[in-house]
Amino acid sequence: MLYVKGFQPAVDEAVAQQAADRSIDVTAGLQLLDGPEGADPHVWLDPANMSKIGSVIAARLSAIEPEKATSFTTNSTALTASMNALSSEFTQGLATCKAKTLVVSHSAFAYLAKAFGFTQVGISGLNPEAEPSPARMRDVAEVMKANDVSTIYYETLVDPKVAQTIADETGASAVMLDPLEGLAFDSTGDYVSVMKTNLETLKKGQQCL
Repeated sequence: MLYVKGFQPAVDEAVAQQAADRSIDVTAGLQLLDGPEGADPHVWLDPANMSKIGSVIAARLSAIEPEKATSFTTNSTALTASMNALSSEFTQGLATCKAKTLVVSHSAFAYLAKAFGFTQVGISGLNPEAEPSPARMRDVAEVMKANDVSTIYYETLVDPKVAQTIADETGASAVMLDPLEGLAFDSTGDYVSVMKTNLETLKKGQQCL
């Protein structure tokens, strides 16, 4: 079982009770960033972390089934090449962005922001269901005005009402940025395609000339 330790307490409990010897915490060995409510689990939004996760999985599976180690290593190497290429696309595509403040509906994008030179400002914390206070909404609006932010990002599977309210107040646009926490029912994308869509969204929203 692959899981992110600390992301969902119920999953952590189930792993401890039912699959302690058959599970892989994919964040093992990664440097986790601090979030508003503790360690931020959204490591997958930096492609470089996905490469490291692939290596962790390959090593664990190779230990379990050494006769298949070559295949696991080959697949991990291919993943690393793909993630390196994706990282390069992000670096090049976001190199000339005018707006360096990344305003998001919840604080899921810290790893992406750190990797590609943005400062994340979340309306709410790590929990996308949390309701921000009126004071927090005012603070975010002031940050947007002070930093010439023209776009605020909401996410898939979450009501964009709060983001749209702040966008209306500041004259900004509210657009969708996918944190890859879950796919919509009719989605046909994979990690790379969704991230490339995110890149195009960011290039426009962050005014990358």
